[in-house]
Amino acid sequence: MGIRVAVAGASGYAGGELLRLVAGHPEFDLVAATAHRQAGHRVDVVHPQLTGLDLVLGETDPSTLADADLVFLALPHGESAALAAQLPPEVRIVDLGADHRLADPYAWAQYYGGTHAGQWTYGLPELPGQRELIAGSTRVANTGCYAAAITLALAPLIADGAASPADVVVVAASGTSGAGRAAKPHLLASEVMGDLSPYRVGTHQHVPEIKQATGATGLSFTPVLAPMPRGILATVTAVPARGVDPQEVLARAYADAPFVHVLAEGRWPHTAATLGSNSCHLQATVDVDSGRLIVLSALDNLGKGAAGQAVQNANLMLGLPETTGLSIWGVAP
Repeated sequence: MGIRVAVAGASGYAGGELLRLVAGHPEFDLVAATAHRQAGHRVDVVHPQLTGLDLVLGETDPSTLADADLVFLALPHGESAALAAQLPPEVRIVDLGADHRLADPYAWAQYYGGTHAGQWTYGLPELPGQRELIAGSTRVANTGCYAAAITLALAPLIADGAASPADVVVVAASGTSGAGRAAKPHLLASEVMGDLSPYRVGTHQHVPEIKQATGATGLSFTPVLAPMPRGILATVTAVPARGVDPQEVLARAYADAPFVHVLAEGRWPHTAATLGSNSCHLQATVDVDSGRLIVLSALDNLGKGAAGQAVQNANLMLGLPETTGLSIWGVAP
């Protein structure tokens, strides 16, 4: 028997990716997967890509999850906290929802509404000192997908003093799986294909998380829905605070980070290169006209932006090498 792992919210896109990664993990034993409307269905009926995984989705109930050594919560925002509170304290939990990411109750109320559930250890291992905090925690809040892409691009520049925290502008495009699996008219193929559309302009819920993780004090963020299933490409710009090469700052920051790759000069990140991996690709330059620092960041929103990141955090929490069961390489074409 390996490490007993359960997945709550296993019928969604992030949940399905978690099942795939957990089932292929050399140290994990998948003992339970739960859902709401899809409870009672076989996993390979809900997720045809997992044909051969002999498991039936159970009800999302604490008793179904309590025997696991570690539980992944891939539930809608606002639903994780109540379930987590009913699990034994010795059960390790990685929450892929937003419930425990924010330190500021006011920011939670402003962007999500409802009661703030309190903050857990933030699950982005590449931030300074965070790897050790995650390893010593039993409760970890996984990053948001946009937050992962943008924080990895921006945090080292602010921490180094290379970029001003006061004037950060981000435009980021995401695939449709970032909106979840529920049927919505604006996500129909006939609506999405051949189109780019902005949404939640100036009000996206990842803004306070990004500011908290990077130290940014002023952030303008425009998310864009792109006609692809998965992937994020973020363009992050900031005012330089001193004369440095932003690519060199990023290269130093991630010299020992197995999943963050600062590309060679002349190569630019693109989403297809990160598909199916737990990697983030970065490239930086200085705008010749405005002088602003520009960082391009690409990752798979279901990989490093969700399920892959969650497994990376779980590995650290369980004392395993953080790369266990995860790929740094994408799938092509």
